[in-house]
Order: sequence, then C-alpha cells, then structure tokens
Amino acid sequence: MLFTIKTTAYAALCGSIAQAALGSYIPPPPSPEPISITQLPLPPVAPSADVGSCSKKVNPEGTGCIANGVFNTFQNGDFLPDGKHVLAQVVFQGAPAAPDPASIFSGMQVIIVKTDGKRFSNGSPWKCITCGVPEKNAVGIDNSQYDYPQAFRDGHRALIGHNMLDCGSHKLTDDACKPNNTHIYPLRWNVAADGFGAGGAIREVRLHPDNVHIEFSSFTFSSGSLGQFSYFARLEFNPSPDKGTPMTPRYDITKVTLLHSSDGPKPIEAANGKLTLNPSAISIGEARGFNGDGSEMTYIGSNIESCNIDVMAINLATGAVRRLTSHPEYVDPMSFSPDNKWMAIMDSRGSGRNMFIAGMRGIPPLVDIVGGILPATSRNNGVRRFFEPYLLDRFGDRGNYFGQKINGDNKGVPGSGAINDPEWNGMADPRWSPDSRQLVYWQTHTVSPACGGSNPLPCYKSKEQGGRDYRMYIATFTNREPTARAPVKEHPDVIHWGTPYVHGSNPPSRSDITSGIYTLKGKASGSAKINITMGTLPTIGTVSVSYDKYSDDGKSYLDGTETVAGSVLRLVNFSFDWYSDIKQSGAVKGTKKTSKGGYHVSVSAMENVLSSTGSLVTTLNGVKWTSPASGT
Repeated sequence: MLFTIKTTAYAALCGSIAQAALGSYIPPPPSPEPISITQLPLPPVAPSADVGSCSKKVNPEGTGCIANGVFNTFQNGDFLPDGKHVLAQVVFQGAPAAPDPASIFSGMQVIIVKTDGKRFSNGSPWKCITCGVPEKNAVGIDNSQYDYPQAFRDGHRALIGHNMLDCGSHKLTDDACKPNNTHIYPLRWNVAADGFGAGGAIREVRLHPDNVHIEFSSFTFSSGSLGQFSYFARLEFNPSPDKGTPMTPRYDITKVTLLHSSDGPKPIEAANGKLTLNPSAISIGEARGFNGDGSEMTYIGSNIESCNIDVMAINLATGAVRRLTSHPEYVDPMSFSPDNKWMAIMDSRGSGRNMFIAGMRGIPPLVDIVGGILPATSRNNGVRRFFEPYLLDRFGDRGNYFGQKINGDNKGVPGSGAINDPEWNGMADPRWSPDSRQLVYWQTHTVSPACGGSNPLPCYKSKEQGGRDYRMYIATFTNREPTARAPVKEHPDVIHWGTPYVHGSNPPSRSDITSGIYTLKGKASGSAKINITMGTLPTIGTVSVSYDKYSDDGKSYLDGTETVAGSVLRLVNFSFDWYSDIKQSGAVKGTKKTSKGGYHVSVSAMENVLSSTGSLVTTLNGVKWTSPASGT
C-alpha cells in the first residue's frame, strides 16, 4: 500500500516541500506492487545457557542452538552473490563440551541461511562459517561483534564487523569451505603519526559496491561531549605488518578521507544579523552506505526541517546533496538495490512515535542548534525500535508519496505474531538480492521494560519457536523480472570535497553559530527572530525563536514562539527544557504547544530512554500527537 498520513492536510503540506533529485526530471511515484513475505529458518532456541542443553533432541543435526534476546543476539546481513543465501550474525548457546564436534557452536558467530528451502550437506538450512576456525587463523580479530555481515561479489569473502572472513579459493557456501581453510583478519585504521599502537575505533562499516572501498563512522569525545564523523577509505591486505597492533596479517584501512570540509558552506550561517539556511551544505553525521552504482553515499546529516531527521545522499565526485526522505518520522537503516532503482528503509513512519516533536512541517531547524539530539533519541524506547520496512524508488519521498509498506498495512493486531504485528519492529539493515527482486530484513519483539510492569503497554508472548524474540524475513517483489546490477567502476581514492585524513590529527570541531540576535526571512513570506545564546559545557546553549507569518512554501504559515535550552549531563546524557507555542495556519491548521511550565526531558544518546515532566503536543487539523511518557 502507499503510505499516507492520517490527515489529508499533512499530504497538502508535504506536497509543497521541495525534493532535490537526480537531474531535473522527477518521475511520478510508482504504483504499489504485490509483495510476498516468507520467514527464513534459524537454528532452534537453546533451552538454557547450560553446557549441553542444545541436545540432539533439540537439534537432531547437531548444528547448534541460538540464544534468545533482543540485544546483540542476531542481525541479518547480505545476500551472497548467487542470490540463494543470506548471511546472519547469531549467538550460539548450550553447546556440548569438547571434544563433541558440536562444541564449536558457541558464542558470537556468522551463519549462512538458504533462502530457497533447501539444505546444506549438514542436514540444516544453515551453515556456520566462523565456528571452529582455529585461533591461528584468526589472530588479533575483534569477535565481540560480527555485525552488518556483508558479502563480496567473489563469494569467497565477507566483511563481518571489524574483520574480513576469507575462505581462500573456496566459496563460502561450498562444503570445501571448512574451519581449517578459513581465515579471519582484523581491520585496522592507523590513527598514530608514527604508525604504532592500536588502531582507531570504527563503527557502522559499509562496503562500497566496487568491493575495494568502505565508509565508516567514528565517535569523537571533545570538551565533555559526544560527536561523530564519517570517512571513506580503501581496504588493503597487509600480510606482514611492520608496525602497529595487531602484528598479524590484517586489512589496513588506507587512503582515508574525512568526509567534512571546514571551508564549505554550513547548514546555518550567520552574517550581519541575518541567518541563512543551506539545505545543500555538506554536513555528514553518520554514514549509512552507498547507492547501487557507488556514485553516492547515504548518510544522516543536519536537519532541513526542525526535528525531522532524514536520510540524504551525496555524490562522491561532485559533493551534490539530495534529500531522500522527508517524512517527519525517524529513518536510519536503509539500502539501495543493486540495479540502483529502489531503496528499502527502516522508518518509524506510521507509528506516530516522533510526530509530537517533528509532525508540524515547514519549521526551520533553529532550535535544533541546541536540541537536535532529542528527536534522534526519542525515536526509540531503549532497545525497542518503532521501525517498519518501506519501499521507495530512488527519488525518495515527494508530494504525498511516502513509499509502500513492505510487510502489509498499519492495521496489525498487537500480539498476533503476524507480519504486521506492531509489537514486532524492524531493525538494521535491510538488504537486497543481487537481482533486485528480493529483500531480506529482520525484526525484534517488544519485551520488558518496553512493555509490562509500570509501562501501560502489555507484553505479548512471542509465537516464534522457543519464544524467540527475533525473526528474519525475505520479501519477494513478485511482479518483477530479475535485473542486472548497475555498472560499478572502482572508485578513486580521493574525495575532492572531503579532507585527507592525517595520521595522528585530531578531528575538527563543528563550528557553532556565534551568540546573537538574528533574523531569518521566510522564502515566501514573514520572518523569524532568533536569539541564540551558546553556552560553556555542560551548558550547550539556548535558542529562542519568534515567528511572524513565517512561510517557505506560501501555503502554510507559522506564528508564535519556541525556546529550547540544552545541557550535557554526562558525555552521552543530555537534558532539555522545551517551551513551544506555535500556531500554523493556511493549508494546515495546527498547533505545537508545551504544557504549562514547559516540557523537561533527560535522555541518554546511547540507551534512548526518556525521563520527562510536562508534555509537548502537536495537533494538525484536529489530530493530536503527544510526547511519550517516561519509560515508554
């Protein structure tokens, strides 16, 4: 189905939001298409963590049992190049003691799962490719996580977490790919001027379609606050390192470009008492991958509308930026199809989760200067996500087109266990088959404390095998014919609009706007008066805005005030004092108002659990969205 928000007024406003696109022509949105959903098999859940609990009675083939839970227990990965297998990270549990052959099925591992209903020679539809790899074949690796497992087109290698798995001359699916001829090599990013010591901390690694380059992100900790930058780099095998740890065969991350320019336009610029918004400015926070032909990188960047966090794409050669999503709900995980015609996103659209803070469209991102972390964290409740998978064409949201929900409609019955049960939520990352005809994705079940106890949401028992709280699906777009991959060239190492990374250098600081009183003119009418007072940590600062018939589209108009003050409580913990009294008129009639005394909230950027007093309510044409209660 095409997703449309609850009110036609919403569509009317969204239709006026400009969408940067590929070239000058934006085609009409695609029609909905039929989708078939099939659950993929997984090893049985272990009865307990006790040694030997995964008996032949539980798994007659002796190919392992998995742990239950919703955190760090499972993640789907890529399709392999044959389109008949997918990778997945699992945690095995309950294995018998050595020397039983099944003793290798223990801890964090990577499996291959067949998608065609067939079985491996071991009798199971899955095969573990990391289990039993000798220590001498995996020296210096990081096996705390094998997240985002990604397959190389040669079928012999996979990127697993911060490591490279290589089965030499054998394909990963072959019986000949055994533990003794499998090697796992660590990745290392040199951050020392002399090349010695441990490598830098990397996260969210994604493989470029050329299978030579990657993007990754890395946190920064400066002046008591958390930040993040993203990078583009080449992977190079180093069989005999002469410096740096680990001193073992490894893949070095080389030719690194910091995807940031201190000299380019900023998202918000101040001069002569006036503010200017630059939606095409390069401002990359967390990188999310690449498009199908590798010419663009996707990322989460600065907001174009207040509190509305979207996925952007930037051309790696030119630095041209385009906005892929514009729905006010939160989007993050996403994947482009190999033919470069489609994208799958995990988005909270349809849940109403962030509408209380982001639902009113056309508000410029001014209070975001100090309060932008709040909508980035309110989108979750602890480990619970509110994501569902959506299909968009490569041009993204536009008009009243917000994609097609992949797993049915938004009318699922809580606790039913159906594919659209709202208590089963999507996770990162959806992944496409090589022929762009199928998509693999996974979900987790809502569990305590996100339900039950003091939380008014009841907990529902999982209907999956063993009460499993995660599951993996394959979506087939049944009317599609297989398509070829978009042509991919090896990308140059140099990103001209970025900054070459210098080993040993400190990450740059993102420049703040100077304290002062400014005016922002609406593109169509009116203005906003802004008072910015930047603080000294732990105080982030305060932004106060007064709107007078402000409009960028000439259809909806803003009047009223909004003030936000932010503070850093402890590195990743923040507090905000929020006061809103905004009225919207014209095509959309609405209000964004805090309760008497304001809305006061503290949140951890890592744990994503809100604690608040007061409320923030957005009402659009009579439809009301209220801020979530503490712990919900």
